[in-house]
Amino acid sequence: MNFGVIGAGQMGAGIAQVAAVAGFDVLLRDVEQRFLDRGMAGIEKSLAKLVEKNKLEPSAKEAALARIKTTISLEDFSDSDLVVEAILEDKKIKLELFASLGKIVKPSGVLASNTSSIPITELATASGRPEQFIGMHFMNPVPLMTLVEVIRGYLTSDTTTNLILETAEKMGKTAVQCNDYPGFVSNRILMPMLNEAIQCVMEGVATPQAIDQIMKLGMNHPMGPITLADFIGLDTCLAIMEVLHQGLGDDKYRASPLLRKMVQGGLLGRKSGQGFYKY
Repeated sequence: MNFGVIGAGQMGAGIAQVAAVAGFDVLLRDVEQRFLDRGMAGIEKSLAKLVEKNKLEPSAKEAALARIKTTISLEDFSDSDLVVEAILEDKKIKLELFASLGKIVKPSGVLASNTSSIPITELATASGRPEQFIGMHFMNPVPLMTLVEVIRGYLTSDTTTNLILETAEKMGKTAVQCNDYPGFVSNRILMPMLNEAIQCVMEGVATPQAIDQIMKLGMNHPMGPITLADFIGLDTCLAIMEVLHQGLGDDKYRASPLLRKMVQGGLLGRKSGQGFYKY
């Protein structure tokens, strides 16, 4: 299978890595060569860690790297069997990308989005091939997390769904299906919890450290909600809350004013060096 990945950031690079280790020929694309170089350096570092931990043979690392080719041209995806998009969580940019891909990728090719909240049916319509469009939402970090949330659009075919379920299995992932509603399952449940934790900070219920410790020790969560929000990126958390609020029309999904203020102040979490914690 010719496996395309668009976006060489943390998620895209992770998807490309796992696909290459699974034996797929991967074409990885970003808008500038420097982003591709950074993505490939991250993949190499991640594979080296797996070798160090005896989870991957050195020969398998080299073979995986040899299977990944990079490009800045969308036209290079014309012969792709599957293209997974993992770019910014921005609906307008995604709609434009899929409108282009729908014209470039061969008629039998399947298009998938790694979006964590944007409606799959809307993206599918823009692609011009809604039967061959699906949500393939990987968890972060992709090489370590086993779940892939598979989201069918309103017109996604059984053939497309089965291809994605088989592909996820070959990648060593557990695929779980759900339908196309705002936030799907993962973020519809997770994000309001993170938002409520942020609201607790704003109201002075407890410190970020205390909230994290209570949820880790009391609920057996591996990471506290405030730490997790910083890890995801507070701007991403805000964007998803806004999708939930707009899509479901219920004020229980209203973003915390503190979350909004921090994003306005450029305190985005780990990616900016400071959120609720300093990095």
